[in-house]
Amino acid sequence: MALFEVSSNLTSILLNTFILFMFVFLQMICLYFTFFLVPWQFCTFILKFLISANHLDGLEEMDSNPMVSSLLNKLANYTNLTQGVREHEEADEDEGAKKQTVKSPQMGTFIGVYLPCLQNILGVILFLRMTWIVGTAGILESFIIVSMCCSCTMLTAISMSAIATNGVVPAGGSYYMISRSLGPEFGGAVGLCFYLGTTFAGAMYILGTIEILLTYIVPSAAIFKAEEKAQEADALLNNMRVYGTCCLTLMALVVFVGVKYVNKLALVFLACVVLSILAIYAGVIKTIFEPPIFPVCLLGNRTLQNHGFDKCMKTEIIDNVTVTTKLWSLFCKGPELNASCNEYFTLNNVTEIQGIPGLTSGVISENMWGSYGPAGMLVEKAMPSVPASDASQDKHMPYVVNDITAFFTLLVGIYFPSVTGTFTQCNSDLSCVVMFGACIEGVLLRDKFGDSVKGNLVIGTLSWPSPWVIVIGSFFSCCGAGLQSLTGAPRLLQAIARDGIVPFLEVFGHGKANGEPTWALLLTAVICESGILIASLDAVAPILSMFFLMCYLFVNLACALQTLLRTPNWRPRFKYYHWTLSFLGMSLCLALMFISSWYYALVAMLIAGCIYKYIEYRGAEKEWGDGIRGLSLNAARYALIRLEEAPPHTKNWRPQLLVLLNLDSELSVKHPRLLSFTTQLKAGKGLTIVGSVLEGTFLSRESDAKRAEQSIKSAMASEKTKGFCHVVVSSNLRDGFSHLIQSAGLGGMKHNSVLMAWPTNWKQSSDPQSWKNFIETIRETTAAHQALLVAKNVDSFPHQERLAEGTIDVWWIVHDGGLLMLLPFLLQQHKVWRKCKMRIFTVAQLDDNSIQMKKDLQMFLYHLRLNAEVEVVEMHDSDISAFTYEKTLVMEQRSQMLKQMQLSRTEREREAQLIHDRNTASHAALNDKPDVSPERVHMTWTKDKFCTERNRNRDHSANMAVRDLFSMKPEWESLNQSNVRCMHTAIKLNEVVANKSQGAHLVLLNMPGPPKNRGGDENYMEFLEVLMEGLNRVLLVRGGGREVITIYS
Repeated sequence: MALFEVSSNLTSILLNTFILFMFVFLQMICLYFTFFLVPWQFCTFILKFLISANHLDGLEEMDSNPMVSSLLNKLANYTNLTQGVREHEEADEDEGAKKQTVKSPQMGTFIGVYLPCLQNILGVILFLRMTWIVGTAGILESFIIVSMCCSCTMLTAISMSAIATNGVVPAGGSYYMISRSLGPEFGGAVGLCFYLGTTFAGAMYILGTIEILLTYIVPSAAIFKAEEKAQEADALLNNMRVYGTCCLTLMALVVFVGVKYVNKLALVFLACVVLSILAIYAGVIKTIFEPPIFPVCLLGNRTLQNHGFDKCMKTEIIDNVTVTTKLWSLFCKGPELNASCNEYFTLNNVTEIQGIPGLTSGVISENMWGSYGPAGMLVEKAMPSVPASDASQDKHMPYVVNDITAFFTLLVGIYFPSVTGTFTQCNSDLSCVVMFGACIEGVLLRDKFGDSVKGNLVIGTLSWPSPWVIVIGSFFSCCGAGLQSLTGAPRLLQAIARDGIVPFLEVFGHGKANGEPTWALLLTAVICESGILIASLDAVAPILSMFFLMCYLFVNLACALQTLLRTPNWRPRFKYYHWTLSFLGMSLCLALMFISSWYYALVAMLIAGCIYKYIEYRGAEKEWGDGIRGLSLNAARYALIRLEEAPPHTKNWRPQLLVLLNLDSELSVKHPRLLSFTTQLKAGKGLTIVGSVLEGTFLSRESDAKRAEQSIKSAMASEKTKGFCHVVVSSNLRDGFSHLIQSAGLGGMKHNSVLMAWPTNWKQSSDPQSWKNFIETIRETTAAHQALLVAKNVDSFPHQERLAEGTIDVWWIVHDGGLLMLLPFLLQQHKVWRKCKMRIFTVAQLDDNSIQMKKDLQMFLYHLRLNAEVEVVEMHDSDISAFTYEKTLVMEQRSQMLKQMQLSRTEREREAQLIHDRNTASHAALNDKPDVSPERVHMTWTKDKFCTERNRNRDHSANMAVRDLFSMKPEWESLNQSNVRCMHTAIKLNEVVANKSQGAHLVLLNMPGPPKNRGGDENYMEFLEVLMEGLNRVLLVRGGGREVITIYS
């Protein structure tokens, strides 16, 4: 039975060994094919060699130079820097005044891309943290970590391949692809995050370099030394800060002086990385036959730091005398055998185990599961031991302990920077997880700094032929990666600055005469120094993981978006992609961000969001044909189709304005304050279309139309008006404005209100067509069931200055659907009108109950949720004054005269003046005022004249009837009584409004409709003029024939 068990165990060991050997062998073959057989040039070289060996004739040489020399030439010219950097350096050597374009050698994918990625990736995390991750998380969870990170990288690589093959990517890498795919806002935000990630990557590589230097190469070079074990962590951090700052300064100087010196060492750095990887695989194979001797000393089940002793025993016999060892003195108060010792030391024995038992040891089963714990937890092996009653002194003993609190999500954040590259590196990491777990003892894996093996690098103990191969290789790998980060990050920042999308970064777009980014390098060094001051590689790695993951997230988003939008320009040559893979990669990136560190993820998103909003608000406008614009077009199309299905509900009604502007002869906006008022009324919400009309034909005035559009856009920008501009060229202004009213907008996004300025000088105008066009516009808006807003004295309206406390007075004469009450509420939402209170006036007739009207109106406003003061003004029917008749007579005679006579402008003014002089003289005779000399009567009656006439009428006896007034002037009998009544109403209403609202910041009045008979158009303009006379800022409002405000929720 025992023989059977031994045979079974031996069979199991041999089977496991065979499986692991085949796994390692396949990985070696994979690396061999990757490094040497991937380039097609090598296959061509083999074919040529065979052809020449067999003396086959008739075949021409495929290249003039032998492939061996070509390959060696490429290796000799290898650099891990971009082509632009090489051109800068070579141009710097040219002392001539003219810069000559230097054509760098085309190194191909393998030499120019693949090997630099390996140098950048196979570095600090693999050499310094991979064994600790495997020991802490276990083989299974380490597999999960590596698989998740590699899947994220692989999916991102697929998306990036699609984007990169969709046209030429001249420079900029991920930033260029994201900015040209998602727009300048996303591109700038993610580009700056990618820059920060690259900069912190430089800090991580420098910290890795210093950790290797001070921990494994020259530990005696430490400036700060710990007198007690509790101070070791602080001393290490301070040493990292000092040496890291010095290393950063040296590297920055090298990059500043010239990266050509880095180019000369690039091949050396690369060779060190490749030899280190091969040494690890060779060491794993060697453990099958002859495991290396790296003993680990255990006290009970606790791992000891092997620094202060050389023998793993409490006592030893020398010349038949039992003496204590150095280990004894570490736990006891003296070297005597009867000295007082640590309780745990007394109760447990010392055991020595092999740190590298090898592939056939079966240690893989022990390392299958993780061993997480808080900072200060002892690194223990799963074996029995006698616990001590007092563990308070354990922290002062030379045990191996956890330096940080370890948990799964932290390991994800620390490991992810190791997979920001090629898929072969992911394969090698998966193999390393198995190899480390199968060859190395668990307590040694969890020993981050190798204290249990005399301060050796843990991964170095596994390598062959010497641990120094890994130490030196990892040191130069970290140096090369740090130099590459300090070289690439400033150029990325320079590319962003030169794109001009972030205004405050423009200074970093400048550099030396040869284009070297001097200022960007300085900023990069400052940010990198902040990462070095953190002084912990484990703390810096999750930070740059956040920025890289965010960059990868947007790469996947760009590919998915372009694929779903199916834009005509999306024709990538790489066909093995799908939007579901990109979406999966995007989701995985987002998940890894929050898995690694949710607070770092939120901070990274906040930084990117702030940069996005800044570029959107202050950045330069760029049109790169990005996917976000295509998405906006699709979303707009979908929304317009949905809006077309049904008219908007009253609760969703807001003024969608069509602003009609007039331009002067220089094509400048006549009334820019109309745009200011639009901004204050809209507050950036809803639709705003600013339109204007040019007379002529489009073919002859195309350039003028473009200049007018640019002029209007400039005015809109200065007035902060957000909306669209539309300039129409028409044979006449009337038809042009009619076309705008009918056709402006699209689908459900059409205007429902028209805003225009009052034609102030319509009486003095030589062309009556101007005010006739105004009246026709009123008729057309009414026919189109659109609201109309007419602003009088618009140039006196406030600009951006905030008004002091005052009132917005609403004179609600006719119900217009509630627009009169809604407009002041909308104005109060803007900072200019926020301190103004709303007052609502309504007019009561003789038979109305004014008290009940006020109560009803207050209740109505309460249900509308509007805060306003209510006042009811009583207007009784009174006798029509002589001034009203005279005003009407002047209006009718002037209108009749101009209709019958086609006179020149000078003759019109002269004839009109004669009529006014005659009427003024007769009016003076009526009032028996012979001493009053005839004055020049202006075409517009003022308020002072009205008051004078009213006082004159009051001097007559009270019993004079209206019929007596008619008998006193024969001309009055022929007047149109409708015109007289309208003029009387306008004068009386103007008197009341001027009395109540003289000091108001804005007066809103109902605008009466124009007459159906176009013969009374001029009379209509006179009525409106009298209605608004004496008021500064007036807004005439005419409803669109529908309710725009409701009491319901």
